[in-house]
Amino acid sequence: MILLKVNGTEHLVDCPDHKTLLEVLREDLGLTGTKQGCDQGECGSCTVLIGGRPFRSCMMLAAEVQHQEITTIEGLAKDGTLNYVQQAFVERQGIQCGFCSAGMILTAAAFLEENPEPTEQEVVRAISGNICRCTGYSKIVESIMCASKKKEGN
Repeated sequence: MILLKVNGTEHLVDCPDHKTLLEVLREDLGLTGTKQGCDQGECGSCTVLIGGRPFRSCMMLAAEVQHQEITTIEGLAKDGTLNYVQQAFVERQGIQCGFCSAGMILTAAAFLEENPEPTEQEVVRAISGNICRCTGYSKIVESIMCASKKKEGN
């Protein structure tokens, strides 16, 4: 049994030692916003925040992150209201098929916490570890730049 704190709620999970955080989130907790992509830590689809920083959940064992604060895409919205980054992705059509969106949004949210007024070049560098197969990234970058303006107003 391991204790995971996900999106502010503690979960006692019975899982084998070899089970990844991605598997536990999707299979045991039903949090399917975290996507399974390459299973090699390359695509970023499985990105979650651990202690506010982005990590690839396919590359970590669930037992490694006991007692740490884990945030999935489902945990960004509060009381039914989208987080400012999620809202910017909706407004600027930064979401195409949606497969990479959770990882992109979580990566962007962590990045904007550290760099609230980025340049476009800094945004491109920040999301360089997340692969989108649908777009040329322009709408994604535009969404993140829009989110940075929303954060300034918060």
